[in-house]
Order: sequence, then C-alpha cells, then structure tokens
Amino acid sequence: MNKSLFLLPALLASTIAQANDALDLPDTIVTASRQVEAREQATAATTVFTRQDIERLQPFSVTDLLRRVPGISITTNGGIGSLSSISMRGTNAAQSLVMIDGQRISSASAGQPSLEFISVDQIERIEVVRGPRSAIYGSDAIGGVVQIFTRQGSEGLNPRVKFGVGSNQTFTREVGLSGGNGQTRINLGASLDETDGINRTTNSTGDDMDDDGYRNRAFSASLNHQFTDALEAGVQLLEQSGNTEYDLSGNPEDDFQLSTVATHLQWQINDTWRSRIEAGHAEDRRKTLFDPTPWSPTGNSVFNTYRDSANWLNHLRFNDQHSLQAGLDWYEDKLNSSTAFNETERYNQAAFAQYRFDGQSISSELGWRHDDNEQFGEEDSFNGALIFALPYEQQLIASYGEGFRAPTFNELYYPGYANPTLEPERSKSYELQWRTRLDSTLLQASAYRTDIENLIQSDATFTPQNIAEARINGLELTAERDVLGWTTAVAATWLDPRDRDTGKQLPRRPKRMLSIDTDRQYGDFGVGFTVVANSTRYNDAANNQELSGFGTLEVRGNWHMTDSTRWDLSIGNVLEKEYALANDFTGNPYRNEELNARLSLSWAPQL
Repeated sequence: MNKSLFLLPALLASTIAQANDALDLPDTIVTASRQVEAREQATAATTVFTRQDIERLQPFSVTDLLRRVPGISITTNGGIGSLSSISMRGTNAAQSLVMIDGQRISSASAGQPSLEFISVDQIERIEVVRGPRSAIYGSDAIGGVVQIFTRQGSEGLNPRVKFGVGSNQTFTREVGLSGGNGQTRINLGASLDETDGINRTTNSTGDDMDDDGYRNRAFSASLNHQFTDALEAGVQLLEQSGNTEYDLSGNPEDDFQLSTVATHLQWQINDTWRSRIEAGHAEDRRKTLFDPTPWSPTGNSVFNTYRDSANWLNHLRFNDQHSLQAGLDWYEDKLNSSTAFNETERYNQAAFAQYRFDGQSISSELGWRHDDNEQFGEEDSFNGALIFALPYEQQLIASYGEGFRAPTFNELYYPGYANPTLEPERSKSYELQWRTRLDSTLLQASAYRTDIENLIQSDATFTPQNIAEARINGLELTAERDVLGWTTAVAATWLDPRDRDTGKQLPRRPKRMLSIDTDRQYGDFGVGFTVVANSTRYNDAANNQELSGFGTLEVRGNWHMTDSTRWDLSIGNVLEKEYALANDFTGNPYRNEELNARLSLSWAPQL
C-alpha cells in the first residue's frame, strides 16, 4: 500500500492552515468525502487539476479542461460561450452535481449548470469525483461531482497581469493580486474575455449567417484568516456577467450573470472533533433578448435562479482506524421568471453520516443520507465500499452507491407542459476499481454498471413522466508517467449507455473516448500536445441523427522569458477536423472551431 495512506491520520490532524494548503496539492482531494484526504484514500475514482495544470494545458473554458477526464464527454452548441454540458459516466447533463466553492450552481428551471460562463482565469483548482455521491451530497450526484475552487491567496505579495489574442478576434485580459502571511491570505482577480466567435450553425440563412460573439467579465475575491491554531474563517466570491449570441430565428442573445458567495468557520475543537459551518448564496441569471413577436411583444424572457444554503459538517477521528463524518445540509431554491410558473420556491434539508474503518489489509466505508424535499418528500441514499490492500502498492476497491435527481421547476411547474406529481430519478451503481503505483507510473482501472429508473421523459402530449429506464456499463483506464522526459497522461473510456425499453444508445453520449496529454520542459521552453478522440454518438433518442466520431490534435508551447514573464501559445484543431457534438432543432449540426491559435503574455513577479 502507498505510504501516504499511513500518513493520513497526521494529515487529518494537521493544522487548519495546512488544510488550506491542500488546494495546491495534486495528491489530495476534498470533494470525495467533504474533508481533506489523500487521493489514494478516497474510495471513488478522482481527477484533480491544480492551477499549475491549468497554466500548462492552457484551456480556454472549463469544458475544454474536463474533456480529458475519463468517463466525461462534452456537448456544446457551437463555439466559445455556447450552451455547454457534460455527461459523466453516461448520465445526462442534469445528473452530475457541479459546485463552485461548495455552492450548487445548476439552474432551478433547466437543471444544468452554466459551465460555458465560468472563466478559467479565476479558478485555482478543479476536483472531479466519478461515480454516485448522493449519500454525501444528495440530489444530482448520480454520475459524479465536479467542484471548482476559485483563486486563493498566497504568502508574500504576488501581482499578476495577462494579455492574450487569438483567432476570430479573441482577446483576453486578466489582472490579479494575492498575498498574505501565516495568519491571513487574500486574493483579488478580474478578467475580461471577448471574441467575435464563429457562425455556430450550418445551412444558416438571413441573420443566422453571422458570427456569434461572446463577452465575459469576471471578478473573484477571497479572504482567509486563522485566528488561532484551532480557529479559522474565510469567504470566497465569484461574479461573472456578459453576453453570448447564438443562431435562431429572431436574432437571440443572452445577457447572463453567474455568481457565488461562500463563507465558512472551522474549529478544531479537540484532537478528536473538527467542526465546520458553511453558508452561501448562488445566482444563475439569464435574460434572452430577441426580436418582438405577436406572442412575445416584449422581445425577451427571463429565467433567474437564486439559491441560499447552510451546512454544518463534523469530522470525528476516534483513533487511527475509526472515523466518522456527519453533518446537516439545507438549501432553498427560488425562481424568478417572465414565465408564470405554478410554484417558484422549494427547500431541501438533509442529514448524513459516513463511517470509515482503516485497516492494514482491509478498509471499509459506509454512508447514509436522508433528504427531506418540500416538493417530493423524503429520500434515503446509501453507499458502501471495501478497500483491499494488495502487494506491490496495489489497491482493489469494490463499491456500491445510490443516487437520485430531483425534478426541475420546468418539469414540475412549467405552464401547460409540467407534471407536479413527478418522482425523483433514482440510480444504483456497482463498481470495481484497481489502482497501483509502480515506480513513477500510476495505473488505474474502473469497471462499473449503473441502473437508472424513473427517468423523466416527455410523453406524446409533451408532458414529463417517470417512464424510462437506463443501464450504463463502463470501463475506464488511466495511466500517468514520465516517458523519456515527457509528462504523459492517457485516459481511455468504453461506455454502453442504453435505454432499457428501446435498446437504443442514449443521446449525445459516445461509446468510446480517448485523451492523451504529454508535455516536456526544455529549460525555459516547454512544448505539449493533446489528442482527444470520440466515437460516433446520436443526437436523438431514436438514434436517427448520427454524429460522426472525430479526433483532434492541439499543440502548445511556453517560453519563460524571465523569472516573472511567460509567453504561452496554443494551436487548436491542428488537423482542421470538422465535427459536431450536437445538432440544432432543425437537425443541422452545430459547428466547432477549426484551426485556431491563441497567444498570451503573463507577468507574475514575486515581491
């Protein structure tokens, strides 16, 4: 077994300041069990991107970064700033939980998060937990959990400035300042991204033949203060707003605002008990502007989600073998819309507990959560895992997990097309993982099956009903090591996502995915490549609209001109592949950027 497993009790008993530093470490994870732990200790399959990974890989969007995670496929309605979503382990866009600094960000009306509006310049770290976590987080965590951490403060005084240009009249600007000492850390950051974009649809006519632009203004701030060795508090803020255009009759465009505020107070009460109180607020505001029509004389529609939350988390480590995580959660969704919904508010309150036993040869985990939702009532979720330590630093993990997704306001209360008697979608997942670290090589394999029942689909009258079932079988393989000086990561996924009633492949999910990242630094110069390949997918549930498989190549480089000045160059879709991840409502494919390039200059001195 990896030696870091035996160091875990010391990690959990470390000071609060060290827990904050864990956000800089690739071998720790917070999201898997809502506490800092070594990744080897987590029973779920995980992927972590640190700030150093983000700067090395040079993604322009969150989905651009997540496309290389095993088990995740991406869907976008065109270029930068278009409607984007993820499918994790074959589930749909609303069946994976996405959070920013612990705050849920999904729309209460549509059910999916606005990933396309999150600026990577304001991100410190992204953690991905693959597999059901409803026993920890409740609704939506069927496919897994993605948590985004905003930029954090650091010791000293560290200003940063970045300016970039790219294809399609793309411009990026960022300024920021982080600093602090042993007790207090702060960060302030602002960015502006603009692009004229591309014409997102094919076979366009009239006004839809133009390019579809995107503009995003972002601001983030964080403050953390350690009052004593045992008491610490912090606040994180993210504010993003802008405009995105798209093709549809009536010249539509969206004005958007996505924001989160998260606060916490953490107290190490004694050597056994650590308690944490969290409170937060999130908003997803979207106003669609279009040419006035007889049925919409104002020429706009509004869908705004407001969410308040509060959590009480407690971690009890009784000794080196036995520990307990327990807590209470509460959040309330409020919807403000130009559409007259029958209901516009609902709350959810929950209690959960997870017990952990760490043995030398066998470890175990058992969790339970009880949710009480104002709309559908009560829901219980369970998870369990056995971890077997094998020779030569190998692990074998057998796990079971349950998940559920609460119906959205659109499904429950949209005038004329809703069903207030809907029940939650429910899932059961079974998984077998194998992990090992051989010298400098990290190998992981995960085989799993997920059964989902009560899937919500529209009937012949366009009324949502709990009428569908799905079965998803999957296999994920990952390998990481240095190959002749090249830092290389390979992820391969095989999926069989099926509608159990029709036998058809679930829409917009490829059955095979591959990603390869490899980078090397030659002194002050660095170079890297990314290959992403997806097999055929279907745009519709009937499997009549086929979207061809594809493979793309991206090349990147960097030059550290001085200790504080760096040039970055990224060339995307080098092979100029034409491909689509979705079709529009007429059946025509959405375009993606062909050959494109971006060049940026960063200045980040340490004062």
